[in-house]
Amino acid sequence: MTEIVLMSDPKVAAVPVEECGERLVDLRRDGHLLVDERKWQDSAGAFAYLREGVLDRLLEAQARLPQGMRLLFIEGYRPPSLQRHYFDTYAAQLRVEHPEWAAGQVRAAASRYVSPPEIAPHSCGAAVDVTLADDDGRELDMGTRMNATPEESAGACYTQAGNISDKARSHRDILGIALTVAGLVNYPTEWWHWSYGDRYWALETGAAVAHYGPRSSTNHRS
Repeated sequence: MTEIVLMSDPKVAAVPVEECGERLVDLRRDGHLLVDERKWQDSAGAFAYLREGVLDRLLEAQARLPQGMRLLFIEGYRPPSLQRHYFDTYAAQLRVEHPEWAAGQVRAAASRYVSPPEIAPHSCGAAVDVTLADDDGRELDMGTRMNATPEESAGACYTQAGNISDKARSHRDILGIALTVAGLVNYPTEWWHWSYGDRYWALETGAAVAHYGPRSSTNHRS
């Protein structure tokens, strides 16, 4: 099995960013993608924004799916403050569960599930959490629930986990092929997390620089 590079790895933070200035767009405007209703409670709607280039690639991936399947969009842009809250909360949980761990070990373990705030692809508008649904919007079996932690899923949240059903494996493969061909890369500890243009994408694809840096808000001028 190929060694997984975690988000906390210094190699990720070392990738330079040359911000291209591409705008964040609200993918709800054209209705081409199914949007998970559980996120509509976010009145600000930040979750529905992505860099334009990421949205274009998502639509390309959807066009490659077999008949009867659609992408179900869960979350895109995440404000840096929210990202830090998620990371700090999960890290605190791990410290309680593993008081013997050093700070670096906690950071690395936390980054399997939540990216460190300073390099988080979601805060660049570069990442998307996405799954598969049928034409009626019903989620397909992917082996775990969306956003399952490594602890609760016994590692089944890892994209290439062996402890999932054949049907779930087939669905993950279908999702992965469509998104990979469209130019996105997966974070291997989370089958649902895909990105384009960020530091992790650049490292995985061999790109010299990342195209997208962190954004403080969805405002184009921020």
